[in-house]
Amino acid sequence: MSELTLPTARRRPLDPPDEVMELREQASIHRMTYADGHHGWLVTGYAAARAVLAHPAFSNRPENLHSPIRSRAELAAKEDFRVPPGFFLRMDEPEHARFRKLLTGQFTVRRMKTLEPRIEEYVAACLDRMEAAGGPVDLVEMFALPIPSLVICELLGVPYEDRAEFQADTKVLTNLEVKAEDAVAALGRVSAYLYGLIGRKREKPGDDLLSGLIEGGELNDEELTGVAFLLLVAGFETTANMLGLGTYALLTNPAQLALMRDDPSLVDNGVEELLRHLTIIHIGPMRAALEDVEIEGVTIKAGETVTIHLPAANRDPSRFPDAGRLDVTRPAGGHLTFGHGIHQCLGQQLARAEMRIAYPALLRRLPGLRLAVTPEEVPMRSDMSIYGVHRLPVTW
Repeated sequence: MSELTLPTARRRPLDPPDEVMELREQASIHRMTYADGHHGWLVTGYAAARAVLAHPAFSNRPENLHSPIRSRAELAAKEDFRVPPGFFLRMDEPEHARFRKLLTGQFTVRRMKTLEPRIEEYVAACLDRMEAAGGPVDLVEMFALPIPSLVICELLGVPYEDRAEFQADTKVLTNLEVKAEDAVAALGRVSAYLYGLIGRKREKPGDDLLSGLIEGGELNDEELTGVAFLLLVAGFETTANMLGLGTYALLTNPAQLALMRDDPSLVDNGVEELLRHLTIIHIGPMRAALEDVEIEGVTIKAGETVTIHLPAANRDPSRFPDAGRLDVTRPAGGHLTFGHGIHQCLGQQLARAEMRIAYPALLRRLPGLRLAVTPEEVPMRSDMSIYGVHRLPVTW
């Protein structure tokens, strides 16, 4: 691959970049030159992606990685861009396990079941506001973003009225075109806010996840800040984009929308298929080899970075027949959207619960839901580290 940066622009908004899909047809693993000149690898095949993600000889620590995106490489080189110590997504074992085990019990299927009535309340309230406003409205602003934000704020004990600040800073941090100094400032503001919140909870704990971690006594305030940062941002940013982009996908595939709306037995399958077909994590994950590793006959040498292209892997026809077609009746499961291995998404059951409730509620409450602009006029998030729609003007 000759480009110095990984392509993110798409000719068709719901499909991965053509250049990447063409590479996957040739092989599962490809040489790639990174933004800083590093010679590493791009993985586009499903089996190879799973193998890398599961292999213990691959590191997720940022100091071992090179970025395929120029702005990210420049940001990583900034001495003052440092995530808080508890940001366990960027840790290897055994350090990663120390943090993960403290949180695993908070995100079980059973725990998510207990949250479903609250999710249903939030969804209904958002739909009430949409109906009261009358179309056209921006579905992102009025539905897709508020629902996961309300849920994760309640779960963590973050005041929802503070959302404007951390949502704005998250938008800066996930922008692939942001200036390094702006990203450093945004990171500093979110970290300072959460550090202050941890201090207040230490003095006056509540009935929430962060208060429980404080009372557990195993993490200091800096580590708690890192945990809070990861859970807060991941807790609303990913699901919000799935709700927005998923609705766009259904509105532009009316037969699939009708199946999701009219057949409750298809909702679980439909959510998994939207997760697979859309794959909003469109850059990475990345790993660095700690020793020479052979994957599908290719030797990845110690020190080399591997970028896994999840959208391409989730469209691999060797794993998903007719992989390019959105089909909500497809048997669920097997996709890599939530990752694989020890870093598999901790909050995946929460995300599933939110989508299983939100999609059918939206489609049934507003059966005439449709785009208020042409599909081509919907602004896509090719410029962000998490794919989706910037706005989704709809009416009904």
